[in-house]
Amino acid sequence: MKVRIETIPPDREEEVIVRCHEPSAAWVDYVQCVRDTDPGLTGELNGEIVRLKLSEVYYFEVVDRKSFIYYRDTVYESRMKLYEFEEKCRGTSFFRASKSMVVNADKIDRIIPSISGRFIAVLLNGERVTVSRRYVGALKEILGL
Repeated sequence: MKVRIETIPPDREEEVIVRCHEPSAAWVDYVQCVRDTDPGLTGELNGEIVRLKLSEVYYFEVVDRKSFIYYRDTVYESRMKLYEFEEKCRGTSFFRASKSMVVNADKIDRIIPSISGRFIAVLLNGERVTVSRRYVGALKEILGL
């Protein structure tokens, strides 16, 4: 079996193509299982409820008691509390970045150390989020620093 990995720009959708002789092979089932493990969540946009993929979320933030889910270029409102979102993300690349924010480490392009021990995480979409001193350790652990 041959495996080929291709790096694509952030604006293209990620995909996995499986070419096989026998679609009922155990490894094909494994690939489908991995696809189905992305826990879904819902967000609201313009009065409509939208199903969202956790792997596409850049970060989750609470502002003035309202919760927001940030995608690449869209912001959805959510009814989830910060701790509920954290629980849903347990075992993934999400980490607490501040008192009101959980960030997807897979969406970080680069990190800029800041004065006073904080980090600025520049996301793949160009947005900058602050990782407070208290949570810098969690980020370092996820990135293996």
